[in-house]
Amino acid sequence: MIDQSHERSVSFGLSETMKPDYDLLGQHELRLQLARNRVLHAHAAPVMESLHEQIANTQSMVVLTDPQGLILMSLGDDDFLSRAEKVALKPGALWSEEFQGTNAIGTAIAEMAPTTVHGDQHFLRANHFLTCSSVPIIGPCGKLAGVLDVTGDHRSYHRHTMALVRMSAQMIENQLFANAFPEAFLVRFHGRHEFLGTLMEGIAAFSRDGRFLSANRSAQFQLGLSLAALGAHTFSSLFGITPSAVFDHYRTAQPGLLKLCLNNGVRVFGKAEFQYTGLTLPTSIAAPEPAPSQAASDDGTNAAKMRMRLSSLRYLDTGDPQITALIDKLRKVIGKDISIMITGETGTGKELLARAIHNDSPRRSGPFVAVNCASIPETLIESELFGYEEGAFSGARRKGGTGRVLQANGGTLFLDEIGDMPISLQARLLRVLQERVVTPLGSTKSIAVNVAIICATNRNLREMIRTGSFREDLYYRLNGMVARLPPLRERGDLEIVIAKILHDDLNVERRLHIDPEVMGLFRRYHWPGNFRQLSNVLRTAAAIVDDDGHIRREHLPDDFLEDLSDIPAAPVMQLPSGNTRLDELEVSAIAAALRQHQGNVSAVARMLGVSRNTIYRKMQALQLQGKTDA
Repeated sequence: MIDQSHERSVSFGLSETMKPDYDLLGQHELRLQLARNRVLHAHAAPVMESLHEQIANTQSMVVLTDPQGLILMSLGDDDFLSRAEKVALKPGALWSEEFQGTNAIGTAIAEMAPTTVHGDQHFLRANHFLTCSSVPIIGPCGKLAGVLDVTGDHRSYHRHTMALVRMSAQMIENQLFANAFPEAFLVRFHGRHEFLGTLMEGIAAFSRDGRFLSANRSAQFQLGLSLAALGAHTFSSLFGITPSAVFDHYRTAQPGLLKLCLNNGVRVFGKAEFQYTGLTLPTSIAAPEPAPSQAASDDGTNAAKMRMRLSSLRYLDTGDPQITALIDKLRKVIGKDISIMITGETGTGKELLARAIHNDSPRRSGPFVAVNCASIPETLIESELFGYEEGAFSGARRKGGTGRVLQANGGTLFLDEIGDMPISLQARLLRVLQERVVTPLGSTKSIAVNVAIICATNRNLREMIRTGSFREDLYYRLNGMVARLPPLRERGDLEIVIAKILHDDLNVERRLHIDPEVMGLFRRYHWPGNFRQLSNVLRTAAAIVDDDGHIRREHLPDDFLEDLSDIPAAPVMQLPSGNTRLDELEVSAIAAALRQHQGNVSAVARMLGVSRNTIYRKMQALQLQGKTDA
């Protein structure tokens, strides 16, 4: 492969001693290319970040290109990135063989195969210090979507690098595939049930009537057919079962794995996901009544629009390391029947996170029903949750009422403020969760339900268990994974959060700018009301901002400014006098900031406008001894 690539390089008129092509796209043209490849970029970015974490501090970088080899995005160690820039290995550069000769990116595109090019195997001598491992990313319809690459110093190459790149590229391919067919149902399958939900599973997409749409590479391998050959098949001819039989399977109370027989006689386990609109499972349950939390109201219109737009965990990942780590963990448990408990202060976005989990789960075509256990009177919460028969109590409606648990059948039940649920109802909820059946008030008939549970609280449930106000067995039934949302004052993505609130929550049409002084005030403030309070402050400012679109101090609410007056101003650091070196100034700045924030590295990073990794690296390099946060 390398020899053939060298021959192609010569045919392109390149010479080994020539200077690499340093002609980069301008920022405007690069933004256009990013926009054209926005779907690839959106799904690849979190995978690249995870891959970068695995290879950090190894003198290497992660690169994403478009199908022509144009670099769209790169992540890497700062010192290696500066070396790579010297050979134009950066966004905006074209790394096809025609421009750069033999290299892993260009050769992977030419050969449509995973490729490693090591040291002097590169055609251009300028690139001999590199070792590159590239894998083509195949799109949902079988065409090249881009290339994922890890490039590093040839002296620090590790033989496991290609395996990591292959796995990461396959992850991107599966995510592209799962989101490419919004009006279809997907079948995930494998001969071993433990491989479902992993990179090894096959994924095939079908129309509502069972017509084949596409399949990922693992599915093609298991079925023993190419995409072209699969086009002549239907769901029934490939899996020996009709789509209606699959629908019936998921109408049952506790549907297990599908047992399918492939057209080649191999038996596999499978799961189906229904992505198209108009199908609500199970159909035996009456249409749910609109929950008060979802009902339209004059003051809730913008919030409803925002909830519709906040459709995925990816949208909520705005750059804060704590949020990114949390979302990475959540992605691993979604769809695996693990209860999720979201904790955090009031206003930190617990319901938004719950909706995003639902919309990224296999249950996204089912209902999302939110219940605020603190807002429903204790005398009504039982009937609201479990429903009631006609005449079950005074004032009951003639035909009875469908409880929220039944409304969530086939979807997700979000129990907000679970700590405020009366202890008398906690035992009944536990029974519903364990037995998966509901008995409405006044009825002797139990109804099977199939719901995923997400709950949230801002209270200390362990302390409530000690005081006897919360059941320990219910706590451990709900506490499959704890997702702690940090308060706004601890987050390092304030600018991005503000931009999203202005555009999505407040639906501001024109572009607004935050004055640097105002942004400084926002960073100093402790935000006791978190996102709700920030949204209200921005709503007021956006309403009275001047024609120039710059939000300044005079546009902020008076009560917010009064609260700020009680917060001491950040101390001004006294710089050393005389001929002070730059690294000594760095020592002074970081040491002073660490003292001010009692060793909290996250707070220091926000204050100085750098990443946490930069603070850790400077502390190590300059041998600063300061307390660090976990």
